[in-house]
Amino acid sequence: MSDAILHTGGCRCGAVRFEANAEPHHVSYCHCDDCRRATGAPVSAFVGFTTDAVTLRGEALRRFENGPATRSFCGVCGSPITYTDQRLANRIYFMLGAMDAPAQYQPTLHAYVSEQLPFVQMPDGLPRHMHTSVPRPEENQ
Repeated sequence: MSDAILHTGGCRCGAVRFEANAEPHHVSYCHCDDCRRATGAPVSAFVGFTTDAVTLRGEALRRFENGPATRSFCGVCGSPITYTDQRLANRIYFMLGAMDAPAQYQPTLHAYVSEQLPFVQMPDGLPRHMHTSVPRPEENQ
């Protein structure tokens, strides 16, 4: 697709780069404890693409798996890069701060507000989901 807009980003040191040649399907904030711990931030923001539209480059890319979720980060500078979930086929979520032009991706909702820190106030009028904003198939328990 020669007319496709290229969405690019990478880590702080440049050892990991990525691009997507399709429009994002999801842009949101997440207030969950797991995202806080993974990023060190009181709230995270993600930009989601289909995996078939994404190219990731860099031998420094490292992964941490936690159940069905995998988070990637740069093994050199530690920048968080992606979130994927085995239950969400063909989806990859990039940290909004890892995008080269983060101002182009305005979140459209908040997820996991049930875990939102009480001092984080974001009166933006966006929809708020008590838990996930992306339904996942039920897991076999």
